[in-house]
Amino acid sequence: MTSVVIADDQELVRSGLRMVLEARGIEVLGEAADGREAVNVVARETPDVVLMDIRMPVLDGIAATRELVAGGAATRVLVLTTYDLDEYVYGALRAGAAGFLLKATPPERLVAGIETVAAGDALLAPGLTRRLIEQHIAGPPPVSGVPQPLQVLTEREREVLVLMARGRSNDEIAAELVVSEATVKTHVNRVLGKLGLRGRVQAVVLAYETGLVRPGS
Repeated sequence: MTSVVIADDQELVRSGLRMVLEARGIEVLGEAADGREAVNVVARETPDVVLMDIRMPVLDGIAATRELVAGGAATRVLVLTTYDLDEYVYGALRAGAAGFLLKATPPERLVAGIETVAAGDALLAPGLTRRLIEQHIAGPPPVSGVPQPLQVLTEREREVLVLMARGRSNDEIAAELVVSEATVKTHVNRVLGKLGLRGRVQAVVLAYETGLVRPGS
């Protein structure tokens, strides 16, 4: 059974999420009303996923996410936000969150998102994520050849990274490159390992920041 901790400063939101998730087979191990409490509860309960609000007192969701990731927590962070173009969401993704959903997300999609993140994948809604990244990243000047931070990757690994940045899922990448999905997963893992990244979202951000993928491409 997948387990979660719910971090939100509104008690009504926390209780509503708890009812929705428990009714659908998700185990809620604890709740937190602020970011500091979230870090402490996650450390104590070690859930698969923490649902992290952004705007919380004491320690906001971005800072809490950064602290959890820097501390090497195995728990994956799934950000829940009210706004689909909130700059704080991008900050959370850079801090190491595995993805994000809107609070208006239907229950079934929320549960599916939690399961996706718990399984180690990133929750990337292609249009929303691409729009967010393009709005908040000022792309670097064009460079000739391969951007220096990405020179550790093979040509095929860079191809996979480009497709990841364009919002393709593993099965879509497999179809485009005419390889198996298992092979794609291997390439993705190698990309993350070579670049020292925690997750797929950070890889997408890096692809934009280095100019490998340009906004609007």
